[in-house]
Amino acid sequence: MKENKPKVYLIPTLLGENTKDRVIPPYNLMILEELEYFCVENEKSARRFIKAISPQKKQSELKIEILDKRTPPEEVAKLLKPLKQGHSIGILSEAGMPGIADPGALLVKSAHQNGFEVVPLVGPSSIFLALASSGFNGQSFTFHGYLPIDKRERKNAIKNLENDSLKKGSAEIFIETPYRNNKLLADLITTLSPNTSLCVACDITLPTEFIKSDIIKNWKNIKEDLHKRPAIFIIQA
Repeated sequence: MKENKPKVYLIPTLLGENTKDRVIPPYNLMILEELEYFCVENEKSARRFIKAISPQKKQSELKIEILDKRTPPEEVAKLLKPLKQGHSIGILSEAGMPGIADPGALLVKSAHQNGFEVVPLVGPSSIFLALASSGFNGQSFTFHGYLPIDKRERKNAIKNLENDSLKKGSAEIFIETPYRNNKLLADLITTLSPNTSLCVACDITLPTEFIKSDIIKNWKNIKEDLHKRPAIFIIQA
């Protein structure tokens, strides 16, 4: 990098194919084109992303290390080696913003502990785009990741989130493996109180984008197939 001090750049990736012009600012492209070192969640998809937005960049010159949920905590600090040698690093997650519901947060924490500057670049985060478009409480919210797979445990978790939302006036955010989206939506409709609000934000930034907020009793009449489509679910009691 043509800079005095090496930095850790958090580089947002695409939420779907062919959305580069909609969600990636020119400044991000400039940074990406200068970087050689990357820590990524998945090498194949990271290379595909880099090629899509910077086709002139030579793939053979990329220096890529893996940082995913299986990376032992004691190995994370070793990923800082390029920084200590004067080279900046780019972090790429599977989709959206590194460090948000993403193992990249481990490297960010280690960078701070070692005195390196962390620079977040502007770009898509499905969680925050969903919350912003829901109309729910953007000043009090919690992201919970995945709910339990077991049906009984999942319904208990849904009721607990609804109770928390009612007590705090907060928005409660969660996700599901895309092929189980329809089952989760059905459980939300049968478990939540009729006047609790639900937002489903699906295929965010894509031509097939679907974002809908309504109370549960009205959701029973909404027909939208969410199967195998990345979605964010938000409830507010």
